[in-house]
Amino acid sequence: MGKFIGALRFMLTNTDKVHIICFGAILLIMLTLAVLHHRWKYYEREMKLWKKLCLIPLVITTVHYFIFVSGFDGFLMRYSPMYLTAFIVLLPVLCAEHKKGYRVTASVVGVLSVVFYISFFISPTKAHNYTRKSYTRSFHALIREMERSYVLKDWKDIDFSALEEKYMPQVREAERESDPAKFADSVIMFCNELHDGHVSVYTDYDREKYASVFELKDYGLSMTKLDSGEVIAVCTAEEVHSLGIKDGTVITEWNGKPVLQAAEEKIPGCGQPVRSNAEMIALFELAGSGGESVEVSFIDETDTEKTVTLSALYNEHTYDDAYDRFSHMPKKYSDLITSNYHAEMLDDKCGYFVLSAETIENVVSDNICFYAGKSRSKSRMFRSKLRKLREQGMEYLVIDMRNNMGGNSAVGAELCALFTKENMYSMGLGERKDGKNIRLTENMIRGDGEFADIKVVVLTNFECISAGDVTARDLSKLPNVTLAGITDPNGSGQVTGGCCVLSDSIVCVNYPIGLALDKNGDPDIDTRADQISRDPVEVRIPFDYDAAMKIFRDKEDYELEWAVDYLEAS
Repeated sequence: MGKFIGALRFMLTNTDKVHIICFGAILLIMLTLAVLHHRWKYYEREMKLWKKLCLIPLVITTVHYFIFVSGFDGFLMRYSPMYLTAFIVLLPVLCAEHKKGYRVTASVVGVLSVVFYISFFISPTKAHNYTRKSYTRSFHALIREMERSYVLKDWKDIDFSALEEKYMPQVREAERESDPAKFADSVIMFCNELHDGHVSVYTDYDREKYASVFELKDYGLSMTKLDSGEVIAVCTAEEVHSLGIKDGTVITEWNGKPVLQAAEEKIPGCGQPVRSNAEMIALFELAGSGGESVEVSFIDETDTEKTVTLSALYNEHTYDDAYDRFSHMPKKYSDLITSNYHAEMLDDKCGYFVLSAETIENVVSDNICFYAGKSRSKSRMFRSKLRKLREQGMEYLVIDMRNNMGGNSAVGAELCALFTKENMYSMGLGERKDGKNIRLTENMIRGDGEFADIKVVVLTNFECISAGDVTARDLSKLPNVTLAGITDPNGSGQVTGGCCVLSDSIVCVNYPIGLALDKNGDPDIDTRADQISRDPVEVRIPFDYDAAMKIFRDKEDYELEWAVDYLEAS
């Protein structure tokens, strides 16, 4: 009962109450209509009035639409349970004079309405429509709302007033010039200052007409930093080969500045939560930053520093190639979902299991499992797949969590339970009140231990986020599991649900509003203002020249190869 009450408090804390009240009013009206039908069903005049009264929920939702949705129909999905309820209220009207028909339709409508209300209530969301406001007014409204509801404001020491003062001049300039790209860029820059992987920005404007400062050019190469500190060129195109730059060439300067200094100044953090991860990603973005040409200094084959001018190329995709190869991202993003939960033997001893998302079958089940902290169906699935691998000779296992896009932390807890005999704390839900974090629920990993004797390497990277972050951290606590990667996980673990859509639907900002707590009562996973990872890898996979060539040039899965060798040697 305590967990139920805690989950209920969490829902109430992280849901806009005006919508819950509005939906509740519709249900109350439906109940009143049912009572009135019972009393008036034998009176013709009263029944005509009753049918008209059945339109009230539709009127309420129509008003709701024009206040909260109009201008951004993307919110229709959020409020669809309420709108559907208002519509199905009309179904019993068709059978109002038929006793049996009315009884059946009214019963079905009643059950569906309760289901819709529950599904609406248990999904934390605070959505705000500022599409009818100007650039400056909508940006100010975003700042004020995030100051109220952004869950990591205190943890990350965010001064929203200072950030508004910093970026409002750019917003005003965008408004004067009627430039949606400049407006969107200002919002992105503001959001990057939060260094939160759960803060996402989606933009919608004519990209052929308006230019963004974040639009990357292609000069025929990308860059990456090795463990030695050297920066080398990767994914090079033929156009730069003729100038002496090829895969593995050491790059020293970019537009007259030392390349690492240029990356720090030109690309300050990229919005990545973990600073060391940001430093890696910044080089990919620096390689696409400049005008129609850039000056690049490098060490040629005679060990002499040389400077050349690179012209911007067209119809190239160097940045995407480099980013995707480094993160081991499949060509199609949808492949992450289709490969999820895939299991196979890599050789006669090493098993391989892909966990690219902690997903459950539907939204309602997902929310119930999230609050309960367990998922029996996923536990059975994990056990079945791992047993099949063991029957095929598995002595050790690689769990691939690179690019894990998150989902439901309860799913990851069920996987962890199979690799430990001990019960352990995973994550709790909470609320912040009077400057303190209050724990409302606790999710525990109930040790099963069937595979506690199996040595495991978990591969992670900077694209492992949210519930994936939690799962990777929990697995790393186990003595038979090693968390490994070239980079740390993303460093973002709070509960999403905040959404603000700004002027003319040009920008949509999503952010976390629900508090997830670790065993010490602090926000779980997320970095502080210092951007130091709180769930770093236990073993850093070496990233030297040979590793870079395997990843970027030869397109091999170097990290997986390393993991298998590590397990064989341990």
